[in-house]
Amino acid sequence: MITNVSIVSVWVTDLDEALAFYTDVLGFELGDDVTFGPDYRWLTVRHADHPELHLHLTTPGPPLSEELIGAMRRAQAEGGLPGVGLTVDDCKATHAELVAKGVEFLQEPQDRPYGVEAVMRDNSGNWIVLVEQKPYAEADFADFNPE
Repeated sequence: MITNVSIVSVWVTDLDEALAFYTDVLGFELGDDVTFGPDYRWLTVRHADHPELHLHLTTPGPPLSEELIGAMRRAQAEGGLPGVGLTVDDCKATHAELVAKGVEFLQEPQDRPYGVEAVMRDNSGNWIVLVEQKPYAEADFADFNPE
């Protein structure tokens, strides 16, 4: 029986730069950092309040095909890969804090039927959604247009 999600992979362009971003900028802590042979490094970060969930920071490479590696690197260069959604207690305050640290935002905090949402990019171009959640019902979405 599945009991929880424990690892989510986030494709990054540089492991050390991504590690610095996720720990120094976003406040995650190092999980695992293990090198297997000359060409593979298993690197994870986790949030102190949820140590059971690791974000696996990884670069496109073998065993993926060269074609897929190339496609992923092009998507990274375009800033077109989704990352993760992060729950925050105050989206506007978190936005201001991260802007002060130089984080690029694609969407300023906006009220949505489900809470306040902002969209940022990590230093590899991945979209990260920040959401300050609020209670909602299906009827709250009757006139909602996400564009």
